[in-house]
Amino acid sequence: MRYSRPVRGRSKGVALITAVLITAAIAIAAVAMAAQQTLDTRRTANIIDGDRSYVFALGVESWAMQILMRDRRNNQTDNLHEDWALRLPPITVEGAVVTGHIEDMQGRFNLNNLVKDDKVSPLDMQRFQRLLTVLGFDPNLADAVVDWIDTDSDVTQPAGAEDPQYLRATVPYRAANRPFVSPSELLLVQGFTADVYQKLALYIAALPARTAIDVNTAPKELLMALADNITDDDAQQLVDGRGDSGFAGVDAFLQQQAIAGRGVNREGLSVATDYFLLDAATQFGRGQTHLYSLLARGAAGINVVYRGQGAY
Repeated sequence: MRYSRPVRGRSKGVALITAVLITAAIAIAAVAMAAQQTLDTRRTANIIDGDRSYVFALGVESWAMQILMRDRRNNQTDNLHEDWALRLPPITVEGAVVTGHIEDMQGRFNLNNLVKDDKVSPLDMQRFQRLLTVLGFDPNLADAVVDWIDTDSDVTQPAGAEDPQYLRATVPYRAANRPFVSPSELLLVQGFTADVYQKLALYIAALPARTAIDVNTAPKELLMALADNITDDDAQQLVDGRGDSGFAGVDAFLQQQAIAGRGVNREGLSVATDYFLLDAATQFGRGQTHLYSLLARGAAGINVVYRGQGAY
């Protein structure tokens, strides 16, 4: 007579395996939940640190405004030996590390000066072409910049570009036909490669109004662009001639021996500035902020034209 294994014993085995599997599943779920909670906590902490870092960057912006307004109360000229031109070294403030510096944007060439009343500004065009030449680039690149700004569809000769040229690109687009908001837009303009832009970036700005060049802060390359045949040595003499206090006025600049009789046009020159760029970097915990603020200084105070993060 044959006997089968008791069913009850098999049931106990299945129950034990099931219990083990359930316990393992609960353990895996618990570990996953804990890991997700840790990740969520860290993500939240990073967001909070990032927000706090940005607030500290705004604090650096407030510091810059105070420095610039105090400077305007004390004098009516600007030069590179004033308090605003000094770099703020990294300092710790309430757990955050902050640093920053202010740049005179009128010590650069304002791209938007190239077009005045929707027509080419001959004087500014000549200066920009000379700047391109000084930096080793084709001066005809300026034609495409004019076409990018003006509102008409006529191509400036010999190297201009309007919609027909840009619509043939791999990714088609149109000419802006408005003033530059950021000098980085130059990367969209025909002929301006990344290499050209990187070498030109330190000498150009995109300001919301026509501006004069501050001869007290302009680099020698831009000073060389003010007239034909101003050599590197001539420009260096002008930089040295500024001394610690800069030129008192445009006339004092034009009387410098290095450019006397060179036909430098006083139009569009200045020894004071209305536009500055704050470059602030802050860190709080894991949060980091790199803030650029374009500041406009007037008699009534200072306005923030725009803010951006990452690059000007």
